[in-house]
Amino acid sequence: MTARTNVRRIAATLLVAGAAAGVTAVATGTASAMPTDFNCTSGQVTSQLVYGGAGAGGRDAAIQFTAKPGETCTLPGSLPTGLVGAHDVLLSSDAAPDAPSVQISDGSSAYIPVHWSATGSPGEQETPLAITVTAPQETSPRGDTSDPLITLPWNLGEVNATPESHTIHTGAMTAGTAPTV
Repeated sequence: MTARTNVRRIAATLLVAGAAAGVTAVATGTASAMPTDFNCTSGQVTSQLVYGGAGAGGRDAAIQFTAKPGETCTLPGSLPTGLVGAHDVLLSSDAAPDAPSVQISDGSSAYIPVHWSATGSPGEQETPLAITVTAPQETSPRGDTSDPLITLPWNLGEVNATPESHTIHTGAMTAGTAPTV
């Protein structure tokens, strides 16, 4: 073998090794990037029931979600909600099925508006124990799993339980902090 043949072999070996290193670097970089359009898990957000005010017998509140530090995720425009207790009170979502999603990130918030009637005589009112929301995802991009059911104690007083006005209405996911009084 000549020196020229050895130089070609070494050059070819270096070229193949360099290409393999480049592919590895690209693949590693892609694998470690976190997606930004991933649906939220209950572990990525803090949740609270926020009082929003009263007027003309109606009451307003919101279920507020705030992204934990370092987290970015998306909340669908409509989330499944439920009530614990208050068996004569219904819960109804007024959100359109195609309501737009809201992305929250690193301390930003989004909320679901809540409205109900609190008029009626004492025997015609009930107080729920809690309101529930089901997070859209169980596993985060990092592989952390969390129970999707979020349960928030109802601390907003009585709800009208008469057949004429016994429904708590929820709305579409809205970007920002929930309005308060």
